[in-house]
Amino acid sequence: MIGILLNDSAYEQDIRELLMAFYPGQTFAHEMQDDLDFFVEGTVNEDHTEFNLCLGHLGRSSFAALSMEALEPGVRAELQAAAESSVLKVDYENRFETKNKIKRRLYVLLMQQTGKLLPWGTLTGIRPTKIAMTKFVEGESAESIFRHMKDTYFTGNEKINLSIEIAQRERQLLSTIDYKEGYSLYVGIPFCPTTCLYCSFTSYPIGKWKDRTHEYLDALFKELDYVAEKKKGCTLDTVYFGGGTPTSLSPEDLDQLITKLKATFDFSTVQEFTVEAGRPDSITREKLEVLKKHGVGRISINPQTMKQDTLRLIGRRHTVEDVVDRFQLAREVGFDNINMDLIIGLPEETLEDVQATMEAVKALAPDSVTVHSLAIKRAARLNTMKEVYKDLKIENTQEMIDLTARYAREMGLEPYYLYRQKNMAGNFENVGYAAPGKACIYNVLIMEEQQTIIGCGAGTTTKRLFPEKNRIERCENVKDVEQYISRVDEMIERKEKLFAQ
Repeated sequence: MIGILLNDSAYEQDIRELLMAFYPGQTFAHEMQDDLDFFVEGTVNEDHTEFNLCLGHLGRSSFAALSMEALEPGVRAELQAAAESSVLKVDYENRFETKNKIKRRLYVLLMQQTGKLLPWGTLTGIRPTKIAMTKFVEGESAESIFRHMKDTYFTGNEKINLSIEIAQRERQLLSTIDYKEGYSLYVGIPFCPTTCLYCSFTSYPIGKWKDRTHEYLDALFKELDYVAEKKKGCTLDTVYFGGGTPTSLSPEDLDQLITKLKATFDFSTVQEFTVEAGRPDSITREKLEVLKKHGVGRISINPQTMKQDTLRLIGRRHTVEDVVDRFQLAREVGFDNINMDLIIGLPEETLEDVQATMEAVKALAPDSVTVHSLAIKRAARLNTMKEVYKDLKIENTQEMIDLTARYAREMGLEPYYLYRQKNMAGNFENVGYAAPGKACIYNVLIMEEQQTIIGCGAGTTTKRLFPEKNRIERCENVKDVEQYISRVDEMIERKEKLFAQ
């Protein structure tokens, strides 16, 4: 357990998140206790101009061996400054500068204690490419962005170069998007064949709901009608079906849903229509033909891994052969933009397992691959039932990440979007790779927060962008399906309040 002892909580979250990056899985206390491994003590003076930051140990402290020559000049300078004084000159009116001063100082103290250098440096946010994207929009060069990320966040060269490369590609990808008058539509289908061990998304077993999906669709149609009327005359750029697993619905339900959608919204401006087919055990030829008939251009077939033992362990009731079969079936039906999601850091998987998965995926030649680092959410069984799964080995390494990147490049796929999550194994990132012309516009829009995205269905979020004010406001739908059905009018009222602003 780690203590966070502060006389002012203004930067508590920033300190805690950086501690979590160095010590994943640790718990925290906010008062002195006998069982603390160590504590961070931060004291700001009365006029908020000096911040005293240090690490404390109840027993004998120890420091890891560090090669000073291997450290970047900025890191060396901060380490030297920390040795000379624990006091930082700060300006609480400038939150950005103060936050980063505190994080840089804490970073070198934790680096000295652990011997670890974090690939992303002090960055703990989920959208590191947004830094590069914003700087490009402001007219800065790649060289100036590189120096900013190095000096401000101590980010490693590889991660900076990746961020810059992706930001440049994102700008090109979004060049045809109508930011001010346009919007994207997310349709949530909260049903799944089963719930995976690591998953906390709101999902309901389709087996229990298959005779009641019409109730959900009726409520969803009511919400869609409202949105279509509210956004009449605006440009609909992308449509994305997520969940859950949208293809958990029957072919008849899928047909009814998309028919309704295309009759209600103007699809003449839609640049991309994606459906997460997701679980191979939810995919049939009939469903694929329905999607193809209605002009769905991009689908996802997500194995997560091509190791059968892992599939069984995480609760996926399909085989590796099912993945191959459904992928080939989708090609037969005519889909020429198929994504595959993979997860690195799954329980008991090794570097050799990841390589075997990448070989199997390479043989299928998907048009895009999204590589996720395992992030264990609070509500996932892997977290809520820790005692049951405590002996499972979960490992994610830079070597695994590099391996997936190398395979993606060999497959002719280029990185086009990136995001991170809290509680992510190894403190790494999720990266989407795509062949030229096959990148997912919606993925970039939601990560870079460049456009209003309206979510319809249980558990969805609507984000309204106010570009002239550089502001985003949101409203959320209830997650529970029963509640969504009975309270859909309230969900519409929430949107009405948001769009009345």
